[in-house]
Amino acid sequence: MNYRMILYINGCIMQIVGLLMLIPTVVGVYYWDDGLLPLLGVATGAVLAGTLIRLRRPENTRIRAREGFVITAMVWVILSLVGALPFIISGEIPKFTDAVFETASGFTTTGASILTDVEAMSKSLLLWRSFTHWIGGMGVLVFLIVFLPSSADEMNLMKAESPGPSVDKLVPKANRTAFLLYAIYTTMTLVQMIILYILGMPKFDAICISFGTAGTGGFGVRGDSCAGYSPACQIVITVFMVLFGVNFKVYFLMIMKKWKDILKCEEVFWYLVIYGACAAMVCFGIMSDIGSLAVSLRTSTFQVASVMTTTGFATTDFNLWKSMPKAVMVSVMFCGACAGSTGGGMKVSRFVIWAKQVRREISKFVHPRSVKRVRLDGKSVEEDVIRSTNVYMMAYLFVFVGSFLLISMDGMDMTSSFTSVTATINNIGPGLGVVGPAGNFAGFSGLSKWVFVFDMIAGRLELFPMLVLISPGTWRKK
Repeated sequence: MNYRMILYINGCIMQIVGLLMLIPTVVGVYYWDDGLLPLLGVATGAVLAGTLIRLRRPENTRIRAREGFVITAMVWVILSLVGALPFIISGEIPKFTDAVFETASGFTTTGASILTDVEAMSKSLLLWRSFTHWIGGMGVLVFLIVFLPSSADEMNLMKAESPGPSVDKLVPKANRTAFLLYAIYTTMTLVQMIILYILGMPKFDAICISFGTAGTGGFGVRGDSCAGYSPACQIVITVFMVLFGVNFKVYFLMIMKKWKDILKCEEVFWYLVIYGACAAMVCFGIMSDIGSLAVSLRTSTFQVASVMTTTGFATTDFNLWKSMPKAVMVSVMFCGACAGSTGGGMKVSRFVIWAKQVRREISKFVHPRSVKRVRLDGKSVEEDVIRSTNVYMMAYLFVFVGSFLLISMDGMDMTSSFTSVTATINNIGPGLGVVGPAGNFAGFSGLSKWVFVFDMIAGRLELFPMLVLISPGTWRKK
């Protein structure tokens, strides 16, 4: 284990977080609010600590797969701890557990909250809260790779942090790939901000909502989330939620004008099909209560996009819907968005691979001597990818069931317990019951909140980095 390199990378991350924290600090200066000094103090401390850690550069800079997983998991734990300090110091979230929960929810783009009065928070800390979504959406290590010299080892960091069954480089160099991803990500975020502002959304709200949409996070700056904004703004948010749920490789192919390759992207096709079908089912299920087709369509497309892309914004309390539309919402919680997007969940590509595996096995029963390969996007899927996809499912079930049993000790009703784990491990935010769009996670015990923190980070990192971090075998000398 290359401990010095692990420490060195974490020092880099401390510096980056400290510098990024200066952005909401500027907002604190503008509004001269209570978040200014805590943000400035923590930002300064983080930069100094990171600088001290980086004073001695490791002689061995090798990052193997094991180090890549450990570094990634440790970075996200440190992000949650350091990012929570301004909330604690300011007294706006005085309890350590609550502050870490809120910050982990932000960086992992979950959007689950313990706050009961979000509008009472200072503007600077509200911006920091939403900005954590944007930082975590594409990944802080992906951001770091932009500035590192290109090497093969960097892909071990990128693979450990990026969501999906497999990660490909868009261009030969990893740092160039990271730069292109962030360029697309930043451009889309700025476009959404501008459109929302033109449509009449307050400037501060437009910035925070765009950060939450881009990172598919869901922290709002109003108590009613997005319900108070105009229908035009809600439609724009819906469109961008769907866009940020698409694999960013598609946008790169669009820039390169490789239209034939785009048409071969099966995951995006099925992502849009599933989204459209589920939105139509929800629209049909709620129309009798709402009474207007236009309003039902706007509500269903928004809420299905919000849950499927794991953004977590709300324009209505879907906890009050009938059984059928609620069942659809819970189903898409597990499905999630595309691999290579900022969305969470189990990813559409995995479901496509599993469906094709089932079809292959059925075919083998009928034709035992036939040899068929699973194909995706016109290419054969490597058996290693299929194996890792199946192992992911098993790991997911073990973590989910274990978390559910621990959460159940709080004595909450079954619906609340089940969907709270579903909402955190899939990085969605709201669930049903007490954790519905009109509720929050404040009523859970401290133990349950730490289980949720683990689930949020593990879900964002596709489980294995966190499982490797806590595995005793990782730290044994070999």
